[in-house]
Amino acid sequence: MYKNYIFDLYGTLVDINTNESRRTLWEKLSLFYGYNGAVYSFRELKKAYLDEVNKRLEDNTKTKYPDTKICLVFEKLYKDKGVNVDKDTVLQTMKLFRILSTSYIRLYPGVKELLTELKARGKKVFMLSNGQREFTVPELKYLGIHDYFDGLHSSSDIEICKPDKAFFDHVIETEGLNKDECIFIGNDDICDVGGAKGASIDSLYIHSNLSRKITKVTSNYEIWDKNISKILELTVK
Repeated sequence: MYKNYIFDLYGTLVDINTNESRRTLWEKLSLFYGYNGAVYSFRELKKAYLDEVNKRLEDNTKTKYPDTKICLVFEKLYKDKGVNVDKDTVLQTMKLFRILSTSYIRLYPGVKELLTELKARGKKVFMLSNGQREFTVPELKYLGIHDYFDGLHSSSDIEICKPDKAFFDHVIETEGLNKDECIFIGNDDICDVGGAKGASIDSLYIHSNLSRKITKVTSNYEIWDKNISKILELTVK
């Protein structure tokens, strides 16, 4: 029935808990900046980061659901202290930020088995996720599922988030897919189900610990017990 399976990532395939407000994160990150020549107090760094992110989001007028390239924010924080750094230093700064903000990250039960079976049946697998590519790619590799995907698409790539139709159209056009042969799978009734519907793509909703507290959704298929293996039963003919 479906040839192309497009997955949301966090809350659908990956269970993650992050907290970007914790004091220790900004203390350690300001130390890292200082070691690279850009001296900040932790409060100064946090304020500068949030101010720059908010400014970039406000300046992004091409969508009601804006994203920005956080790598440019981290780079500017160095430049604002008169320090020019290479791309690798910016990437390492981002990795440290993500590690310090992450309490845990793990796959939901059955994810590898699902992806393995989809590939064995000749299906193509894609990711369409609100987030930063610089976070997502290392995490997919760490979790051992990076190579299952035929294409990875993060909202930071085009600075537009789900549920904007433009983000869904982006993966369809970039990958040369036929919408009638695609299904979108996610855990959010607005961003995932609503977004897919707006883009005329069939959807499957899976309720997870990161889903909003709802009891009904208008998707083509629904899984309410977190059993990801049911995706095969419902959609593979």
